[in-house]
Amino acid sequence: MKSNLQKTQRSVITFTNPKSPVSEAYRTLRTNIEFSGIDRELKTVMVTSTGPSEGKSTTVANLAVVTAQTEKKTLLVDADLRKPTVHHTFDLNNRQGLTTYLAGQGTLESVIQKSHVPHLDIITAGPIPPNPAEMLGSKVMSRFIELVSEQYDQVLFDSPPVIAVTDAQVLASKLDGVILVIDSGTTNKDVAVKAKGQLENVKANILGVVLNNKKMQGDSYYYYYYGTKK
Repeated sequence: MKSNLQKTQRSVITFTNPKSPVSEAYRTLRTNIEFSGIDRELKTVMVTSTGPSEGKSTTVANLAVVTAQTEKKTLLVDADLRKPTVHHTFDLNNRQGLTTYLAGQGTLESVIQKSHVPHLDIITAGPIPPNPAEMLGSKVMSRFIELVSEQYDQVLFDSPPVIAVTDAQVLASKLDGVILVIDSGTTNKDVAVKAKGQLENVKANILGVVLNNKKMQGDSYYYYYYGTKK
């Protein structure tokens, strides 16, 4: 019997088609992140982008799946409190989530949901709040990060784009590492450099860049390329 995730979700290719070249590229991304943590444990990692529609949510969802496939206890947190999508991707209820916990209206256990992927738990964004940046920058959020870090081997965060709002910068300053997703052919170079600068201003640990939707010559699929920071 196929799970709802298999029937309805095309974005999580690492689950629906784990032998595909794109899935292998995600596994390479996972491995590169592991190697980036030789001198510093990278337990909490955020995936963001310069602007909307660059593939950050697809990237973090697939990264969460390939991490869980190594039998690491993995948590995916939707910290995009403005335009959350993780609950759609994994076909989950979003009546409770991160904002519920941060507002003191639910326990950590009550907002954690099991996914269809073994070893992968998810915390959806929850109801959209009027003050996303303030919630992400709160002491309660810092405590939340500490708690989930104690309970999971790997915690991945989906965040809003860097340029649009301050949320990503606020969250990045609290985490072990950041991956920046850039869409090939559409992202303006100056905008990408500006996004990198804004993350550096808050002393974020930029692990590298994922170049998304780069078409391989002679092939019909797109690949993700991970480049370490210079």
